[in-house]
Amino acid sequence: MNLPVAPPTISQTLAKVGRTALDFFAEAGAATMLLFRILVGIKGLWKDRKLFFEQALRLGFNSLPLVLLVGTFVGAVTAWQGNYQLKGYVPLQYLGSSTLKAIVIELGPVLTGLIIAGRVSASIAAELGTMKVTEQIDALESLGISPIRYLAVPRFYANLLMLPVLVTLADFIAMMGASFVATVLLGMTSAMFWNQIPVFFDVYDVIAGLAKAFVFGAVTALMGCHVGFSTRGGAEGVGLATIRAFVWSCILILMSDYILAMFLF
Repeated sequence: MNLPVAPPTISQTLAKVGRTALDFFAEAGAATMLLFRILVGIKGLWKDRKLFFEQALRLGFNSLPLVLLVGTFVGAVTAWQGNYQLKGYVPLQYLGSSTLKAIVIELGPVLTGLIIAGRVSASIAAELGTMKVTEQIDALESLGISPIRYLAVPRFYANLLMLPVLVTLADFIAMMGASFVATVLLGMTSAMFWNQIPVFFDVYDVIAGLAKAFVFGAVTALMGCHVGFSTRGGAEGVGLATIRAFVWSCILILMSDYILAMFLF
C-alpha cells in the first residue's frame, strides 16, 4: 500500500530556495574568476598566436555559411513584416531605412549571438568538458601548462574578435535579402528602397550594434569555457554541459541586450 507523501514544509522550501541561490552565486563567482584570469592572460596571447588564429578560423570562419544563411532570411522577413506594419501609416519609401535600423541595432547582433551560442559556446563546452572528464586537463596541469592560458584564452579572444565581424557580414547580407524582397515581391524599385537610407543613417547605430556583438562574443565564449571546465560525470555530464552552455549563453545574451539597450539608447 502506497502511503501519501507529505508536502514539503515551509522550512524545507526555504532551505531549497536558499541552496539554489547559493549555487547560483557560487556559479556566478566561479565564472567571474575565470573571466578575470582570462583578461589577465591576454599578455600571453601573442606567444600563443597560432592557437588564437586556429580558434578564430574554427569558431569564426567556419560559422560564416550558417550566419549568412540566417542573415538572408532575417533581412527578408524584416522587409516583409515591415511592409505589413508600415502599410497605411508610413510611406513605403521609408521601408529601407526602418529595416536597416532594425537589423543593425537589434536583429543582426542578437540573432547572430544566439547562433554562435548554439554552435560555438556549446562546442567549446563539449570539447573542454570531454578533456575534463578524460583527465586531459589534469595532464596539462601536471606538465606545468595552464589550462586557462592554453585552452580558454585563445577561444575567448578569438570569439570576441570574430563575432563583430560575423555581425557586420550578417547585417550586409540581411540588407541584400531585404532589398530582394522589396524589389521582387513588394514591387518597389531599388532606388525607392535605398534612397532614404543615407538620410536616416547614423554611425552611432552601427557602433552600438558592434558593441553588443563584442559583449555577446565575450558571453558565449566565457560560458562555454566555464561550463566545460566544471564538467563532471563522464559522457552524460558532457551532454548536460553542452545544454547548459547553450541555455546560459542565450539567457545572458538576452539579459545583456536589454541592459545595453538601456545605456546605449
